Amino acid sequence: MPLVAFTTLGCKVNQFETEVIEGLFKQRGYEKVSFDRPADVYVINTCSVTHLGERKSRQLIRRAVRTNPAATIVVTGCYAQVAPEQIEAIPGVDVIVGTQDRQNIVDLVEAAADQKRTINAVTDIMVAKEFEDIPLFEAPGRTRAFLKIQEGCTNYCTYCIIPYTRGPLRSRPLASIAREAAKLTAAGFQEIVLTGIHLGAYGRDSQEGITLTDAVKTVLKTEGLLRLRLGSLESVEVSDELIKLMREDTRLCPHLHLPLQSGDDNVLLAMNREYTAAEYRHLVQGIQRQIPGIAITTDVIVGFPGESDEQFANTLAFVETMNFARLHIFPYSKRSGTPAASFAGQVSEEEKKRRVKALEKVADKKSRDFREPFIGTTVQVLFEASDDGVANGYTPNYMHVFSGGNLPAGTLKAVTLKKLHKDGFWGEITN
Repeated sequence: MPLVAFTTLGCKVNQFETEVIEGLFKQRGYEKVSFDRPADVYVINTCSVTHLGERKSRQLIRRAVRTNPAATIVVTGCYAQVAPEQIEAIPGVDVIVGTQDRQNIVDLVEAAADQKRTINAVTDIMVAKEFEDIPLFEAPGRTRAFLKIQEGCTNYCTYCIIPYTRGPLRSRPLASIAREAAKLTAAGFQEIVLTGIHLGAYGRDSQEGITLTDAVKTVLKTEGLLRLRLGSLESVEVSDELIKLMREDTRLCPHLHLPLQSGDDNVLLAMNREYTAAEYRHLVQGIQRQIPGIAITTDVIVGFPGESDEQFANTLAFVETMNFARLHIFPYSKRSGTPAASFAGQVSEEEKKRRVKALEKVADKKSRDFREPFIGTTVQVLFEASDDGVANGYTPNYMHVFSGGNLPAGTLKAVTLKKLHKDGFWGEITN
C-alpha cells in the first residue's frame, strides 16, 4: 500500500481542503502517515497570505524532499496558484496544483511518477465559474468538522493577495451542503463550522437569490446536529435575518468573527474596507444588544503603509471601547502584486513589533474583561481532547474551558466556570 503524508499552512479553508484531498488518496488505496515519516507521496497545502507563509511553504517542500528524495512531491494551495513558476524551480517538486481542479490530484501524482516528469496543472483561477464540489470521503477523527460552502473573493482589499489566488465568487449548491452536513453528522461530528474565502458573499453569484442565511437554515435541518458555527464574516454582511436565527435557534453558536483591521477611517479607506469605524461599532454593538453574551472576535492589522502614530493610537482607542472576546493581531505583510505593496510610508519592522506589543496588551485586557462576568455560571462545553487528566473544550460562544478528567472527544457536559485559566477558564463538571 503506497504511503502519503500531508501538511497544511494557513486558514481553516486550507485545513478543510487538505481533509478533502486526504479522502481522495484514501479512496485510491493510499495509507496516510505523519509528515515527518518516509512516504511515497508528500502533499504540501500552501499559504500565500504573508511572505512568512510562503517561506514556510518552501521550507516544508525542501523538508519533504530531504526525508525521501525518491518521493513524489505535490504542492497545492494559494502559493501554488499565485507563483507556480517559483515552486517548479524548487528541486524535487513533481506536481503543482493551484486552488482548483484538485479532484484530479491523485491522477496527476500517478502520471508524474509513471512519466518521470514535473506536471504543472495550475490554470487561470480568474476564469473559474463553478464551485469545485468534492465530497469529504472520510470524516477525520475530530469533534468539529469544517464544511466549505463558498470559494473566491471580490473585495480586493489593497493588502490582500487572496482574490488573485482564489478567483471570483462560487457558491456550493444547497443540496450539496445538505448532503455533506448529513454525512458529517452521521459520522459523529457534534459541531459543523461553515467556512469560505468570502463567506458572507455566499449565494451572490447564484441566479436563485440565495444567501448565507439560506445555507445556515439548510444545515440546521440536519437531523442530530448539535452545533453550527460560522467562520469569518464581514460585519457589513451580517444580516438581521441571520441574527434573528441566532437568537431563536440555540444550535447556531453565539460567536461571530468580524475583522476590523483598523480603528482609523483613513487607514480603512486606504485598505479599501467598506465601512467606517463608527459603522463597525454600530453594527457590532447592535448585535451584542440583541444577543447578550455573544463572543465577537476580530482581526487587526498594524503597521499598514502610511499608518501614523496618531492613526495607530486611534485603533488602540477604538479597541479599548469595544467588548471584544479576542483579537488576532497581524503586522502588515507586504505582498507583491497588491496595491499596498507600492504605497508610500512603509512602516519599519521594529515599529510594527512595537505596535503589535502595545495592541496585545490592550487585547489581553479586553479578553479578561469579556470572560470575567462568566465566572460562576454553568455552561455547556463540548470537549475535544484530554491530556494528562485535563480535558478541554469549547462553549457555544467559543470560550476555551479546561477541567479535570479524561473525557472522550465529543463529550458534552455542563461545566461551572470557576476561574480564568490560560486563554479561557478552569471549570468543574456538574453532570
